Amino acid sequence: MKQYSKIIFVCDSGTSRAPMAEAIMKEYTIKYPVEIESRGLVVLFPEPLNQKAEAVLISNGINMSEKMSSQLEGEDLSPDNLLLTFEGAQKEKILEDFAEAEQANVEVLTELVGDELEILNPYGGTLQSYGLCYETLNKTVQKLVNLINETE
Repeated sequence: MKQYSKIIFVCDSGTSRAPMAEAIMKEYTIKYPVEIESRGLVVLFPEPLNQKAEAVLISNGINMSEKMSSQLEGEDLSPDNLLLTFEGAQKEKILEDFAEAEQANVEVLTELVGDELEILNPYGGTLQSYGLCYETLNKTVQKLVNLINETE
């Protein structure tokens, strides 16, 4: 895996999975400087983190209370950035909607790290489903960090 200057997690609204993955990844040590951010595919106006996602993060010692969702923009798609989605359909939408996507590195997070299943969207679910999403994200992000840190 090549070195990227920025890793951007992308989910539908930018209020649950992507910011949770961003927060989790910021807890790990990466052996080269890289910005870690999150975006949404459909963000009409900035929204705070989903309350259940925030509660799960806080219970795991991570504070993202200032986090607001932001729209994925064409300038986010650069050869130096890695965009990670949670579903194949999200990757397809980016490739369809952005001419810049051709030179960009857009991957489904679980496919990149070699996991079989996509990380399910907990939106509208119970606090427990957000907790399960966090646990799955944590394991997957740990694999991603290992992949990045193995990069020469």
